[in-house]
Amino acid sequence: MRKVIVLEFITLDGVIQAVGGPEEDTSGGFAYGGWVAHYDDNVAGTVIHKQMSMPFDLLLGRKTFEIWEPYWPQHADIWPGVMSATKYVASNTMTSSEWQPSVFLGGDIAEKISQLKQQEGPNLHVYGSANLVQTLMKHDLVDEFWLKIYPLTLGSGKRLFVDGTIPASFKVTESQVSPHGIIIVNYERAGAVTTGTVSES
Repeated sequence: MRKVIVLEFITLDGVIQAVGGPEEDTSGGFAYGGWVAHYDDNVAGTVIHKQMSMPFDLLLGRKTFEIWEPYWPQHADIWPGVMSATKYVASNTMTSSEWQPSVFLGGDIAEKISQLKQQEGPNLHVYGSANLVQTLMKHDLVDEFWLKIYPLTLGSGKRLFVDGTIPASFKVTESQVSPHGIIIVNYERAGAVTTGTVSES
């Protein structure tokens, strides 16, 4: 069985939009594209390189795929694995691409991803893809979150957690803080939310 692992660069107030540069995704009037660049350091870079070097296939929303499609084939030396990985794209409008191997998932996206998880193969890594991630969370299809939490707030932009996120518990499997204050933390799904009364002692 394959896991769905959501890898996000995220601000303290939950924004995940346009981490790569000013023109990456300006939808909604977003003016802070490239907000991660100021915080680069060796610790974060080492973690990111390790995660990029793992066996994986990609699960992407249409918008993220459209951003990546012209970029990564020109920068394959940075991330060779992105070229050989199968790109599963959640879209009801796109059906083909010259960037291969790519598979387009239309119709009932949640059901098709649930079926993908049952197959043999590498884990499915999700980057960006804000709308797709909401669908995954709504249907309890996310097995792990691998987050890089940056020490800034932006106030607007596409967010990781929005209304409709289901109650869920997670456990930390890895964590560290980089010299520039990036909290690097991996969370694994850990069942339902449990409640109780906080003791006064």
